[in-house]
Amino acid sequence: MKIALVHDWLITLSGAERVLIELHKIFPDAPIYTLFKNRGFAFRYFPDAEIRPSFLQKIPGISKNYKYFFFLMPTAIESFDLSDFDIVISSSAIFSKGLVLKPKTKHICYCYSPTRQIWDLHSNHQPSTINHQLGQHLLRIWDRQASDRVDEFVAISNHIADRIKKYYRRDAKIIYPPCYINPKQIQSVGNWKLKIKNFGYYLIVSRLYPHKNIDIAVEAFIKLNLPLVIIGDGPLYSKFKLQTFKFNNIEVLGFISDEDLPYYYQNCRAFIVPQEEDFGITLIEAMSFGKPVLALRKGGAIETIIEGKTGEFFDDPIPEALADGIRRLNENYPNYNPEFIKNNIIQFSAENFKRKLLDLIV
Repeated sequence: MKIALVHDWLITLSGAERVLIELHKIFPDAPIYTLFKNRGFAFRYFPDAEIRPSFLQKIPGISKNYKYFFFLMPTAIESFDLSDFDIVISSSAIFSKGLVLKPKTKHICYCYSPTRQIWDLHSNHQPSTINHQLGQHLLRIWDRQASDRVDEFVAISNHIADRIKKYYRRDAKIIYPPCYINPKQIQSVGNWKLKIKNFGYYLIVSRLYPHKNIDIAVEAFIKLNLPLVIIGDGPLYSKFKLQTFKFNNIEVLGFISDEDLPYYYQNCRAFIVPQEEDFGITLIEAMSFGKPVLALRKGGAIETIIEGKTGEFFDDPIPEALADGIRRLNENYPNYNPEFIKNNIIQFSAENFKRKLLDLIV
């Protein structure tokens, strides 16, 4: 049985790329088709993989300027010749679902979300010109038609399955993404970068984008004067670094490698999720260390946190609500059992992910 993997693009490490890493472990001989790649990134995380990019790879600087070439991506994804394969697994957040395959080839789409920029986040990204409006409208038409080409949708959470049903009118099976960190492998302290000496800090691990709501956490912790560590990179990194410079209780560290990240989970008091997540793999990673989580009561977090036992929720994405959640989490802190928290996330293991995925194929 010949299997191929398809992924939108390979330029940065996010949750989707972590899932692709696990897919590659399960199917090491399957080539990875992608619209384009950053060669350094691909070599670091997929050193032994056969990666086949589309014609977009020939565009100079494509990995940095890809947003200007969205109009070419539907054609690029449809151009792949996958006629030699029996099964194609697309790892799709935007374009990979749009493959054109022979009738004999089964297409399983592991879907992170219906394309956010043109569906549920459309009102937050209103284009400024008629041409952009037309382009977005045409992309919605293509995206909806492309979803009909998928033989079987697999969603990363019930939350995403509901969105697939709403926008694509398709049912989806649920296979949660794998948690890849194993706390038992931690041997030492690693490359510790903190100025905060108190190991009872609160931790955020996130890409630094506006919709991640990191700003409400920063404002809340400034007022609470509690220690907060923010790990992650993105367009708002410089803003948060400058905003928190004069406050001794907040540190913005930027990117931390996978080798060193576990040490920050290990020594935090609790993990903070101020945004709506489709699933939220970082909060699973935090719970694998027995840490309670405070999360916005939306999205995938509702499926993974047991209120009062593995964490708490706050209902509105505003600093006051988050601060109240911190108060409740601290009041309940003696009741969180680290071993219970760890055992509760076994269902999100790489082994479970592999078993359920192979059940779809066999």
